[in-house]
Amino acid sequence: MQFSKKLVLSIGVIVSGLCTFSASAADIQAGKSKAVTCNACHGNNGISMLPMYPNLAGQKEQYLILQLKAFRDGERKNMLMSPMSTGLSDTDIANLSAYYASLDPAGK
Repeated sequence: MQFSKKLVLSIGVIVSGLCTFSASAADIQAGKSKAVTCNACHGNNGISMLPMYPNLAGQKEQYLILQLKAFRDGERKNMLMSPMSTGLSDTDIANLSAYYASLDPAGK
């Protein structure tokens, strides 16, 4: 099967757009402000003091976006995270994800 250059280029542009989609327009400072509620379990700098809660510092931004949306939308259920995420907008999620992704996973 032979593909035309135009088709291959179009697919490349679409895939490139999907791969580079990020919350780069997200507001890290707004995420930090919103994260005050998250700090109780995930720590002030994204490093949890309790082993049952995951560290969020340095996590990949897109991973955090997908997980928060899954909790919010009921695709992923957790006794604590499901209710905590229900009021988050897509902008809130982008900002929180950008904030946690910007943190040093070593806690420095």
